[in-house]
Amino acid sequence: MSTDVLVTIAHVRAAGLCVHGTRTWFARQGLDFRAFLARGLPASSLLATGDAMAARVVEVARRVAEEPR
Repeated sequence: MSTDVLVTIAHVRAAGLCVHGTRTWFARQGLDFRAFLARGLPASSLLATGDAMAARVVEVARRVAEEPR
């Protein structure tokens, strides 16, 4: 997919990750968790961390974005 999908907390949950752990991960990465909850983040911002869990969540977001509506 060529567009930069918006990743939300729903994608985190769909990937099987917990909100508490995600909050901790955001703090370690220096990312604003409250802003993420309110607006989401572009996939590129999460992928830039190089973290495998971030890549997993982005993959879920991309699959959801590709689903027919």
